[in-house]
Amino acid sequence: MDRPRHACDVLVVGAGPAGLAAAYRAAHAGRRVTVVDDNPDAGGQIWRGEQREPRSREAQVWFERIRSVDIELIAGARVFEQNGPRSFLAETPAGVCELVFENLVLATGARERFLPFPGWTLPNVIGAGGLQALVKNGLPIERKKVVVAGSGPLLLAVAAYLRAHGAEVLLIAEQASSLRVARFGLGLINQPGKLSQAFALAKGFRYLKDCWVVAAKGEGKLESLVLQRRGKRWGVSCDYLACGFHLVPNLELAELLGCKIEDGAVSVDELQQTSVSQVYAAGEATGIGGLELSLIEGEIAGLAAAGNREDARRLSPERAKQQRFADLLNYAFALRDELKRLAAPETIVCRCEDVVLDRLRAHDSWRAAKLQTRCGMGPCQGRICGSAVEFLFDWKVESVRPPILPVRVESLLSK
Repeated sequence: MDRPRHACDVLVVGAGPAGLAAAYRAAHAGRRVTVVDDNPDAGGQIWRGEQREPRSREAQVWFERIRSVDIELIAGARVFEQNGPRSFLAETPAGVCELVFENLVLATGARERFLPFPGWTLPNVIGAGGLQALVKNGLPIERKKVVVAGSGPLLLAVAAYLRAHGAEVLLIAEQASSLRVARFGLGLINQPGKLSQAFALAKGFRYLKDCWVVAAKGEGKLESLVLQRRGKRWGVSCDYLACGFHLVPNLELAELLGCKIEDGAVSVDELQQTSVSQVYAAGEATGIGGLELSLIEGEIAGLAAAGNREDARRLSPERAKQQRFADLLNYAFALRDELKRLAAPETIVCRCEDVVLDRLRAHDSWRAAKLQTRCGMGPCQGRICGSAVEFLFDWKVESVRPPILPVRVESLLSK
């Protein structure tokens, strides 16, 4: 079947900071570079909407660099299947296209981790980054009462963004302990830029550590929350809950290619190369580490994919510095065991297939639960419930099969 064919020296999957950094470095070295992303514009979650009007100096610098080189960007393209050793199929609004490459950089980013609790399926209970994305795309938030809850620095960034757009942010509920958050702050003393940014984001908010949502309540949509902190519970009326428990890497494409996965992330060497030859990975796919680590990993991967290995190695000290921050970040915001006991027996865990906690408890593995309950077999393919059951039951979520994303039936027929 005839379909568009895009051939390149370096294919970058993902147009967030890591993907853009990789694409720039490879294109600057004279390689033919194609970047694909399932969003309508480049930038990823963190720079969403900033390609035309950058709000940060860093975004402005990188988009100027991207415009200075010759890069083919295919937006709104969802890579869903491997079509050969060096070929993918991707679905676009116009149909299916084929992507042929010599070297590959996986910059697939991360998604929010959601944990089940009573009422988490109510309308207006939304992921923290998800609510931010909705507001960026036009959702009116002025004068709405919002609680931001979960774990990680993303909560502060989301709260600041929502307040800047007119929301009344009632409080930020951070599950991490006061001691761990304090140690995280002390660990930033040698990085004054990050420390001042953290203080600026937290300014003016009611920021409660050792605090989490126990339940969401409402008739037809969210009306109130029950919060817990140090043994005390109380209710809060609100319009929205923005809730996310840190991030988990997007690994599906890497797993489909057979890349080695360690500790829930793509395993890479000093040049960001995976266990598969000529396949590199950068950014949150290799572990959650923040913007600066994503950028430096992207640069290393782009240089290595272009054959400039010595230039790539020169960036290793900066990567090591940013990796120390990432280690501190992930230790500080590790999830506490109390969160495993939030869901009631009748609480839905798999939202696609309406599988409740009590049904899952009857099984001892992800595979057994899928076979008997269809948990993880809905449209999201386990992207929501998978990370939840990993945390709740210590199950290993596996068995990725194409298509790795939901696609139209005609896209499958076009193979």
